[in-house]
Amino acid sequence: MILKKILWTIKRHPFLYRSRFKLLSKNSNIHEIEAYSYNDINEKNEIPKYFYEINDLVFLSGLPSSDLERVKKLNKWLVEHIKGGPGLSVPSEEALKIMLAGKGGVCSDMAQIFNNFCVINDIQVREWGSTRAPYEEEYGGHSYNEVFIKELNKWVFVDVSYGIMFYYNEKPQSVIEFYQLLREGKKLTFTSFLEEENTNKSSIYRNYLKPNTVPFLICNYSNKTYDKFLTNYRPYLPVFMIHFMLYLLNKSYHYRFPLNDYKEIF
Repeated sequence: MILKKILWTIKRHPFLYRSRFKLLSKNSNIHEIEAYSYNDINEKNEIPKYFYEINDLVFLSGLPSSDLERVKKLNKWLVEHIKGGPGLSVPSEEALKIMLAGKGGVCSDMAQIFNNFCVINDIQVREWGSTRAPYEEEYGGHSYNEVFIKELNKWVFVDVSYGIMFYYNEKPQSVIEFYQLLREGKKLTFTSFLEEENTNKSSIYRNYLKPNTVPFLICNYSNKTYDKFLTNYRPYLPVFMIHFMLYLLNKSYHYRFPLNDYKEIF
């Protein structure tokens, strides 16, 4: 128990947080990230079978014909069945089992399992994170997703943890559109497809509507690779060392900053 507390403290230490950003961050632009998708490096046959078993439960009554309704139904089911808890650094199948058992899961865990469900349902998806510039230790950051909705022919911002989408003039916005409009001072709204009591408006304001919030796209995350390394090495090494190993092997994910110079964080 004491060792776990020590390792948790080390993992959450601001030095490691800043070091991770310095190692993994790259400045980018809107054009460079336009076509990026999590699905490009994570094929359907590489997603653990347990995700397929749960997916059958999610869509037990049938699969909606539209991407948007499919996303909403999946999101609602996940929030209804996952209470959340401590952050997880385990293989994806184990993470999903722990989360469904009500024993853990933070926003990044939710975003990562949502990625895999989107892959097996033929929905293009990608994962984003946000932090502050300059960095705020008490905030840390937040993770969320973006899905390509074929019937709208565009990327649409979705926060699976809160079951929300953002709108401008009643049109759903992408992550880039959202932050551009926010910085222009435009009035944005959000709607939730969850029960009203599950919508935490103060958290939504804290995570998105602060003017110094900076978004970044999480790229090159191979679920199969991380599952393999976490399964093989987590019993023996701290998680941050496993991530550094992947970085040295050039198999790590990285962050792309399309709207800000990432050095503003520091």
